[in-house]
Amino acid sequence: MKRDKREKFIELTEKRVTKTLDSIRLIGNLSDKRYYDYDEKDIKQVFNALSNEIQAAKNRFNDAVKKNKDFKIK
Repeated sequence: MKRDKREKFIELTEKRVTKTLDSIRLIGNLSDKRYYDYDEKDIKQVFNALSNEIQAAKNRFNDAVKKNKDFKIK
């Protein structure tokens, strides 16, 4: 059972991270000033939103690890 969970984690992680990286690359394409108009404030908002969401995801993993360190009698 544990192996199935691990395999599922790996499968979903690879798909989701690949999709996310592709989306981030597409955001980078918006930097072409020939086609788009933006200012420093816009850029800051985009990268703050991305950074905040990445930090929130990290926190969820860190919280899950901390919860697993509870004392248990075996």
